Amino acid sequence: MTINEKRPYIPNQKPDKERVYTRPKQTLYFALVLLLHSLITDSVMAGPVSTIDSFNQDRKFLKLIRDNVHGNILLEPIFLKFMDSEQFQRLRDLKQLGLSYMVYPGAVHSRFEHSLGVYWLAGKAIDVIKKYQGQELGIEDFDVLTVKLAGLLHDVGHGPFSHTFERGFLPLVLKGSTWSHEEMSVKMIDHIVDQHNIDLDSELLKKVKEMITSSSDYPSQREKKFLYDIVANGRNGIDVDKFDYIVRDSRACGLGCNFEPQRLMETMQVVDDEICYRAKDYLTVHKLFATRADLHRTVYTHAKVKAIELMVIDALVKANPFLQITSSIHQPSDFWKLSDSILKTIESSSQQELKESRDLIQRIRRRDLYQYCNEFSVPKEQLLHFGSITPQDIVCSQTSGGVTLKEEDVIVSIVKIDLTRGSENPLGRIKFFKEYDGKEKFPITDNCVSHLLPAYCEDVMVRVYSKKPELVAAVSKAFENYQMNKFGKKTQVHETPEKKKRPNYRSRHMGNLS
Repeated sequence: MTINEKRPYIPNQKPDKERVYTRPKQTLYFALVLLLHSLITDSVMAGPVSTIDSFNQDRKFLKLIRDNVHGNILLEPIFLKFMDSEQFQRLRDLKQLGLSYMVYPGAVHSRFEHSLGVYWLAGKAIDVIKKYQGQELGIEDFDVLTVKLAGLLHDVGHGPFSHTFERGFLPLVLKGSTWSHEEMSVKMIDHIVDQHNIDLDSELLKKVKEMITSSSDYPSQREKKFLYDIVANGRNGIDVDKFDYIVRDSRACGLGCNFEPQRLMETMQVVDDEICYRAKDYLTVHKLFATRADLHRTVYTHAKVKAIELMVIDALVKANPFLQITSSIHQPSDFWKLSDSILKTIESSSQQELKESRDLIQRIRRRDLYQYCNEFSVPKEQLLHFGSITPQDIVCSQTSGGVTLKEEDVIVSIVKIDLTRGSENPLGRIKFFKEYDGKEKFPITDNCVSHLLPAYCEDVMVRVYSKKPELVAAVSKAFENYQMNKFGKKTQVHETPEKKKRPNYRSRHMGNLS
């Protein structure tokens, strides 16, 4: 039986002298009546999963997991059925930040921890909404289970090195590929259910999969649209997925994080079938997107991290004809066997077909990386019409330098950092409310709050790398020429003329002895 509460909830209690005390027998009688009514109501509302929820109440079937971000996370049996599968446990072998740990040593956390965190926050979010608006919105145990399961399984379809695999490797080997980890997550859920004989209502599974893909396929015609705002928000980008990884990634990389998701979660309210936020929390919402952009700039697109990613992509491309990596991306029965360990598979192989890939991985191990030459920030007035830049554009801009550059010597990396919606400010899509008992929702424009907020919501940077250290100076000069020809100016951020040579400590030591 759901009871809606006011914020804050204050018991309507009379002073001691005015209290009316009932006799023990009457108290027991009314308690039994209320309990019976509650059981009947819950059994009717819970629908096909009521047996699961009643089963969950037995503590001996629950499991507590200690998380370094959220503390104790409670898992009920139905979620353990999914978690204790080889397909889900595979997430332990997928680093959340891909190859960032090679620059930030602490960034070794996995998709496994992140998935548990999103599950926990999804449960907290729906619990808050149900607590205050449960009867009004008709929230049932069915809805709670669906949201939590979507949070747990939303990333189960990720490939090795996370987004590097999906956005870097696959487009090179499968031209025009539309493969996405969200769609693989949907397939993987069905695979887990079939392989482990998990008995769940088909309608529940359908809604779980819809919630995972809702960021790209917004549920315009579905009932209880607000439920689809929780895990993967296709409406405005505020969801518990970001709540978890922003805090978790910042902590793992040793960076500060001023964003506090708890404040937004405790004060969110559904207005007109949409999750809205208090107007006074506008800057907290802005901080969410600003912190995410800072993480992209500082960690996810770090120049050295991108250099390592480019080398791993090249290694996978060269290894694909022999390992047939792309043949495993369509069927979940094959895909779940792919993980970050593929690098070790290549590295430890003696097959001649993998020699080029092994050599690249060895260069990474020895820190002989592709050399970052420089970058150019595309002027904001040209962002709308900015096209692509190819290695051929850079090579053709070479006028001198003593060496002749080839296209295969140069890599151009386009880095885009935004607030989740390209040049559009996502805050324009977010709705706010003034009072909890109000029924009006409204957007807030930036100029109504602060002139210090950014006027532009997207940065596009062109980075150029040289595969060979000895060509850095020539590539950098050619890139300068291209900037002048294309944009009429150049922006040299921090030039890297050559790789620094480390001193030979043994030779120096032996020389002192002589």
